[in-house]
Amino acid sequence: MDVTWASEWIEDYGDAWLRKDSDAVAELFTADAIYRSSPLRPPTVGREAIGDYWRQSTSTQEDLELRFGTPVVHGNRVVVEWWATMRDEGSEVTIPGCLLLHFASGGRCDELREYWHLEHGRHEPPDGWGR
Repeated sequence: MDVTWASEWIEDYGDAWLRKDSDAVAELFTADAIYRSSPLRPPTVGREAIGDYWRQSTSTQEDLELRFGTPVVHGNRVVVEWWATMRDEGSEVTIPGCLLLHFASGGRCDELREYWHLEHGRHEPPDGWGR
């Protein structure tokens, strides 16, 4: 696994998010993957459940603008910052976050841990973000 490969996986993930394509997101994960959308929420387990989570999560999102930083790759682990601005449930929000990814052989993600913060309004990333 290298930065080019990780960037392509992240691009597919982001593209599916922009299209609200929960099936495409789910296909990026192993059948028994663990998806932790927040450290304080119970994990979502399995490809089908991940698709259900994404279908529900993106259903209220409109006018999404999404950016990813340069991924950091160490063996089969990848870390990448993301920055999303959107209208969610009618309110303008900015959600910066970070994905911690673990990949199984074959290239599908078998564990995702996500950390993010929601701020009201649309905000640009700070200088130097995403490097």
